[in-house]
Amino acid sequence: MLDAALIKECADPSLKPDIVEQFVQAVGSEDPLAISVRSGGRLILIPKPKTPKEAIEIVRENIGGSIVRVGLTQIPAGIGLKDASELKADLLDPCANLRVGTAMFAKILRIVAKWYGNPTSEEVFPQLVDDAVHAWKTGKFEGESVFQAEDPGGAVVQKSEDGDDAEEAPDADATPQEKDEPSKPDDAGIRIDLTRIGGQK
Repeated sequence: MLDAALIKECADPSLKPDIVEQFVQAVGSEDPLAISVRSGGRLILIPKPKTPKEAIEIVRENIGGSIVRVGLTQIPAGIGLKDASELKADLLDPCANLRVGTAMFAKILRIVAKWYGNPTSEEVFPQLVDDAVHAWKTGKFEGESVFQAEDPGGAVVQKSEDGDDAEEAPDADATPQEKDEPSKPDDAGIRIDLTRIGGQK
């Protein structure tokens, strides 16, 4: 269980605390020095580091031909770096790890939400989170690498404008009838001509 103060201070503000907890519980570790190394689909046993310096050395030794994940959120080490020497020990600092990890997860959540067509229904949100967690674990969503993918931007259903956890984004769940201004037919998205179905012309 993550400390609420740590979530408030360090987690990406676009994610609600319960989503952060769910994410870390699904993919992370309670040990900020946790390192997992996978090569060819196999988990490789490594010595448990006692200090951040020891941990970063283990990461540097293994990063070449393996997938190395570190810290509370099990961030894939080396994303966007050209050289293992650029890895810094702050990757294992709980706050820095949570900040980077939740920001990356928020991006993945936006990628998944965009693929789904940015739904606004609350019922769909758990499925989005599950798919984003799976994408985090595998590194892929619909055949694309999620860590290298471009951030589509925009808000996900449960993002709040002012950072208040209890609030939804304004009108996020509102149907056109619930919004202040009436809907206009010309504002509709893609339309399909159904007049030819069943032989009608």
